[in-house]
Amino acid sequence: MTIQIISIMIIGLGGGLAVGAGFVALLTVFGILPRLMQISKTYSRIRSYEMSVILGVLFSSWYGLRDMTIHMNAWILIPIGIASGTFIGMLAAALTEVLNVLPILMKRVGFKEQVLGLLMAILFGKVLGSLFHWIFFVHL
Repeated sequence: MTIQIISIMIIGLGGGLAVGAGFVALLTVFGILPRLMQISKTYSRIRSYEMSVILGVLFSSWYGLRDMTIHMNAWILIPIGIASGTFIGMLAAALTEVLNVLPILMKRVGFKEQVLGLLMAILFGKVLGSLFHWIFFVHL
């Protein structure tokens, strides 16, 4: 192997370790997974959460390094999309709650009486933005 290939491998490994450490620090410092378990009342499945995060990161990293596509029936993609969207939404809600974003926003903007309206605006904005992305930018 040449010096160039070895240096690229070392840089790639270092970058991967830095991103992985940042991801673990995000989950640990903010307490996202414990809060997610508290919201969903699933403390007994802590090992499942840990393994899901580890396997998910490993698989998505491996898949991201490959130049391949998975061809599936559109009907199989619907439950996968719903499960993925549910997880991302719950993770975003837990992160928002842990960081106390909404109470600070309510206090600063003066929307204490319109909490439900703000939550619905966030929800519908996320749904419409996701639909727009999938309809116009994702080509199956």
